[in-house]
Amino acid sequence: IEFIDSYYFNKKEDTRFSSSVGKFVGFTERGVKIAADWNNNPSLLSGEKAQKEAVCLHNVQVYYNNV
Repeated sequence: IEFIDSYYFNKKEDTRFSSSVGKFVGFTERGVKIAADWNNNPSLLSGEKAQKEAVCLHNVQVYYNNV
């Protein structure tokens, strides 16, 4: 299971957090700068990492119980 949190500007993906990578990755010049800033914020990174457990792992059990 992978948690992905993507940020778009003008229909283009600027920045993405992926739980398998464990950090933000930028896809545009602007996105690279934003990702660098966000990756230097330990509380933001830990919050994003916690989302995998809060959202994905919780809901996968609910999903499998209903299928």
